[in-house]
This record gives sequence, C-alpha cells and structure tokens, in this order.
Amino acid sequence: MSLSERTAYLERLLIEHCAPTLASIKTGNLFTISYDSNSQLNEVVRIWNEHFRGKGITVYVLKKGSGKAMLYVYRKSKLEEDLSRRGVGKFMRGCGYESTDVDYAVKMLRERIAESGSFPHEIGLFLGYPLGDVIGFIDNGGRNCKCTGYWKVYCNEEEAERTFQKFSKCRNVYTKLWQQGRSILQLTVA
Repeated sequence: MSLSERTAYLERLLIEHCAPTLASIKTGNLFTISYDSNSQLNEVVRIWNEHFRGKGITVYVLKKGSGKAMLYVYRKSKLEEDLSRRGVGKFMRGCGYESTDVDYAVKMLRERIAESGSFPHEIGLFLGYPLGDVIGFIDNGGRNCKCTGYWKVYCNEEEAERTFQKFSKCRNVYTKLWQQGRSILQLTVA
C-alpha cells in the first residue's frame, strides 16, 4: 500500500473508531491497523500527529508486531482531567504507576501491555471510562454488570446509557459527513 492509500485507510478507521474523541466528547479510543513496515507505520503516525497538533489530539502506537499495530488516539487535556479525578491516583499506584502525569502514564501503559500481552484493566481509564466501572469490572471478573455498551457498567447505568447513545450518534453523524466529503480535520474539534 502506498503512503496515500495508507493515510486514507487510517482516515476511515479514525472516523469509524474515534469519532467521539475527534468530537471532544470522549477521552480516547483504540483500534488496530495493518502495516507493511515500521518506517511506513512511523510515517503515517507522524503525519497524523502533525495534522492533529493544533486540535489537541495525539496518535500513539501502544503495541506493534506481526504487521499489526494498536493505536491509541487521545486528547491529552481530557486524559489529564480523567487521571486527576478523585481516587484515580491511588488506583493507578496500585497498578504500578508512579505518577498520573499523562506522558508517563501513556508510556507505562504501553510497557504494561508489552509485558502482559493483553489489556491491563486500567486501560479503561485511558479511554474515559468511570473509575467505578473499571473497579467493578475487576471485582466482578467482567461478570454481573448492569449493562454493556462501549464498556461494562457497574455503577451509573442511566448516565452510561446516555453516554453510549451520544457516542453512537456522534459516530453516525461523523461517518455521514465524512462520506459526504468533509475531511477529518474539518470534523475534529480543537
């Protein structure tokens, strides 16, 4: 795939998986892409970070291997808010994080994914999930949730349902606008 084809492919995935983050109503999203070489992956990520620089969005490679890369697309300002919420610092320290500084925490998340080969439970906090739901998931082993949508809900079901509806509506609107010719940058809230 050429660089322009790779960029168009990533643009489609950004709309499909990250519309709520682009719209600034969600902290972050994850998705996986295929790539042919490390240099190609690095170049595509560099280009998108350059495009998003003034919009408050960062594209970060959390994991790569076997021609697949897991990308984390996030708003640093929202992640700073989320990691400073009451109880989060204590929870993160219990997971082995020495700090809730965003740059440190994202790098530590990448290390924890590399060590375990799977998603550590605190990843929900990096995606904007409520701390109570992250803890509920851990305490219940992923069972006994009140409802499921973008995550498993253990605390405030009504608020979560409203949030899920908002995320889905955003994705539908962004997909339609993108298909009508709006660019990712036009759709991304600064």
